[in-house]
Order: sequence, then C-alpha cells, then structure tokens
Amino acid sequence: MLETIHLYHTNDLHSHFENWPTIVQFINKRREIHVQNHEQMFLLDIGDHADRFHPITEATNGKANVELLNMLQYDAVTIGNNEGITFSHDDLDSLYEKAEFPIIVSNLYTELGERPEWAVPYQILTLNNGIKVALLGVTVYYEKFYALLGWKVKDPFQSILETVQQVKEQADIIVLLSHLGISDDEIIAREFPDIDIIIGGHTHHVLQRGKKIDDTLVAGAGKYGQYVGHISLTVDSEQKELVNCKASITSMMEQDEGCSETEVWLKQMLLKSEEKLSEVVGVLKDDLTLDWFKDSPFPLYLARALRQWCHGEVSMINSGILLEPLSKGPVTKKDLHRICPHPINPCKVELKGDVLKEVIIQAREERMEHLELKGLGFRGKVMGRMVFDGIDVKTERLADGKEHVTEIIVLGEPINLDRVYAVATVDMFTLGPLYPEISHSEKKLFYMPELLRDLLAWKIGENPAGM
Repeated sequence: MLETIHLYHTNDLHSHFENWPTIVQFINKRREIHVQNHEQMFLLDIGDHADRFHPITEATNGKANVELLNMLQYDAVTIGNNEGITFSHDDLDSLYEKAEFPIIVSNLYTELGERPEWAVPYQILTLNNGIKVALLGVTVYYEKFYALLGWKVKDPFQSILETVQQVKEQADIIVLLSHLGISDDEIIAREFPDIDIIIGGHTHHVLQRGKKIDDTLVAGAGKYGQYVGHISLTVDSEQKELVNCKASITSMMEQDEGCSETEVWLKQMLLKSEEKLSEVVGVLKDDLTLDWFKDSPFPLYLARALRQWCHGEVSMINSGILLEPLSKGPVTKKDLHRICPHPINPCKVELKGDVLKEVIIQAREERMEHLELKGLGFRGKVMGRMVFDGIDVKTERLADGKEHVTEIIVLGEPINLDRVYAVATVDMFTLGPLYPEISHSEKKLFYMPELLRDLLAWKIGENPAGM
C-alpha cells in the first residue's frame, strides 16, 4: 500500500522574524490539511535560526528562537554556525534547555570528547505504518572557532560515515539535516548512497524542485524565511521502502497573511528585549562622528580599541562596520547593538610588510570602499574606508582621477617590507574572499566570544572622552 509522508523544512532564518508569522500561518494550515487527510507530517530546521543581529536574539541569548520553534511544534533541528560559534560556550550549552524537540548534531563534542547533554547524533521516527525514518544532523566544520569556545567539532564526513553505519540496519529511510553548504551536500549525495534525502543550509541555496544526485534528493530553501521547503515521500508501507520523493518550495512573500498571535508575541518580546538592552555601558563626553568614505573619529576609535584589546602593533578596520555615529551622553547596550550588530570577532594576524602593503593598497581602492558586502558575518551595507591605528597612509589623486597610495608609514617609519607586523583586525578578513593575503597568514589569533560591540562597551567604559 502506497502512502505519502510530508517533510517541511526551514533553514538560515537568521532571526529575520518579519517572515516568521507568515511561516507559522502556512505551517498551521498545512498541518490541518494533513490531519484531515490522515497523513503524517514533520517539521525540521537546518540551523542558523538564531542570529544575534536581532535585538530579540541578542537580549535572550537565542532562547526566544527556541521558544518560537517550540510554539510551532518542530520535530527536530540541527545547529548552524550562528548557534555554534556566535554564542559563548555557556550560552550555547544552555540554549536548548527548554527545547521540546531533539537537537541532532553528531559532529559536536565537549573538550573532553563527550557529546553535549542537549545533542543527539540521530533520531529515529517510527511512522504510523511502522516505517522507520532516521534523522541525522551535522554542522559546518569550523574547527578553530569551536576550539576557542571550548568545543570540539569533528569532520562531518567522518561523523556521517559513523552515524550511517549505526542507523542503516535500524531504519528504512535516512534523512540528513546538513548545515554544511550545497557543495558538501552534493559530495555526500555521491559518497553516501544509503542517505535518501539531504536537506541543506548554510550557503542559502534555493532548489526549486530539489536536485536528484544518483538516488539521493538534495533540498534547500534559501534564507531569512523567504521560503518553506516541502518534501513529499511516497512509501510502500508493506515493503517498508521509499518509492519516490519530490521537493518543492513555497514563497512566504506571496502568502496572504501571517499569524496575528505570533505578530503580537514578537512585538511584546521586542519591547522586553529593548528594555533589557537599555543598560548603560558608559557615558561619552564627545560625539563620535562617522563617514563611510573618509577618515572619521568613530572608526578610528574602534581601531584603537581593537589594537588595545588584541595587543596589536597596529590595527585596521573598515568604516562600514559601524552603521551609525554615536552621540555624546549615556551609551546603552541597545545603542551598540544597533550600530554594530555583526557577529564578528576581533583577531590578530601576522603579516609581512610587503603583504601588508598590498592589503593597504587594495583596501584604499574605490571599488573596495564601495563594495556592498553580504555574508562573512557582516550585517551592514558597504565596506567603507579602511581606517588604521599605527599606520599613516598618504594618497594622491593622479591623472586618472583616482586616489593612489603614495606612502605608508608604520609606527612612525616607512613600512619595512621584510618586517613582520602584528595586525589587529576582524575575523571576516581571514575568511578568504575579501583579502586572500590575510587569509593565508600562518599565524592568526582569534578572540572569542567577544564581538566588536563588546570591545566598544569596554572602550567607552574605560575612555568616555571619546578619543
């Protein structure tokens, strides 16, 4: 006898709660329909539901996100890098205290090599017809970042291999919740034929009807709750096997309405969160003005804080990291979160003088200053002017109408191309695409769990005069 089972999935919401009431309305309607049709459905999240850019997530350490997942009756989730490495060890360890669903992540361990109490390597669902579905989960392999927070993350491919061996004799269908990205998902589909379905996230890929690779269906539903994914599984209840599966996505932007109760809850939670973030961290005696495309006081202030915090010889920070100027007077956590919402950490890298020179020249290109950046933890609009502390960059507008770097002074002397400098900056510059020269540095020291706004709070408390 053939029956249909329904899997609905979300991924990479990144606390974009503006779409959540619509998701709630959509899922509740679909749940009613499947109940009427005597069909089973399951609801899954593939990670990065929580993002500290939003005041609600920031103020509640992500626990409001878990409450939302509870209210919509999720059946299982895995974690993304935003849950895993933007919260402190203790905050992640307590994030799911009140979760009413399993958190499936097989490749995360404590420093002692034990599995966290709140995580399971897999979950086996027994359907009404007796068919068993194994849910597996893995998260992205950011080994160094997890280690700095007191966690061990294992190679997800090795973890999948071990977990598949554990479940393949117990389960009729295997579904992987993968916060690894589309490239890894495609490799897994080819290398692990026992996995029937891979539901993915991390790279925000949109697969309108999924992608069939050999006998495995790969699915993904974009980002920010813009889509909800749906996979229909046709199963033979007598033979206990998967006959067919189809993937689709539904745009939440095209839905007529959202859940009014959820909208009210979010508004109330936002008020509570803003009240909690109203704590004063210090009092500025002077305005910190901001210009994204010229040297200005506020980015320089942050550059000095970076240099101090990381014990760097020099520092560099892009002006676009700050979204608004900061006025003199009391400064609250809410103010700092508003102007610096990024889950970006300070770091220190060692760069040889000739490499540092190339980075500075590239940073001062008009193309780079006006780059509209998305990803790498950045939650702003444009890169903006690179500002330095300990480095003086002299430029001249030449016949081509562009500013060109003519001289670089480091620590009061012309840059020494053979000397190695300890440069305090931000972790997003070490991730590759923006400045490959920085990403290739052999010595990088990351400071976690502090975010840039934590450095600003520290600096303002220490030096309220502004400069």
